[in-house]
Amino acid sequence: MRDGFLLVLSGPSGVGKGTVCEALLNKRDDIKYSVSSTTRKKRPHEIDGENYHFLSIDEFSQKIEEGDFIEYAKVHGNYYGTPKSYVLDKISEGDIVILEIDVQGALQVKENYPEAVYIFLLPPDLQELRNRIEKRATEDEETINLRMNNAKDELSFIDKYDYAVINSEVDSTVKSIESIIEAEKLKVTNIQGVEL
Repeated sequence: MRDGFLLVLSGPSGVGKGTVCEALLNKRDDIKYSVSSTTRKKRPHEIDGENYHFLSIDEFSQKIEEGDFIEYAKVHGNYYGTPKSYVLDKISEGDIVILEIDVQGALQVKENYPEAVYIFLLPPDLQELRNRIEKRATEDEETINLRMNNAKDELSFIDKYDYAVINSEVDSTVKSIESIIEAEKLKVTNIQGVEL
């Protein structure tokens, strides 16, 4: 049976990746969250080391040079990256490591880790996506428009993913992702050492 693996959850900004990840983590002990690093400014409710590792551009650049990221990308004017050592350690321990990253980062990960499981989280529609971004009240109109334009571009990459899940309601979204996890564990290619 497949034990540890990498689960990549991505989709447009505002689709609810963070909310879905949090619900999965609260529900399952076998899923571990990889905290990303970023150069973006910390929002008032965020905690360094819990929501993100907040780094200066110089610190981030140093980590790139040292090969410390599975992937990194510049998104909405800021850098984001996934620390490599934590992810690989947890997978080797048999855990499912979930990455909550943007499309650009997911495609980078896929180049080096094609065996990971890739899920594209979709909004019910683009107007609902805009409503969710506006409801956060953390971005100005220009940034919201940038995020909406990026979302339209990101949707064109959906065929690079293994699964697509519409996030209309968190509980049903979590159930769908749990079904994907169980299906992945049962794939014939992931069953090892079975003797009849």
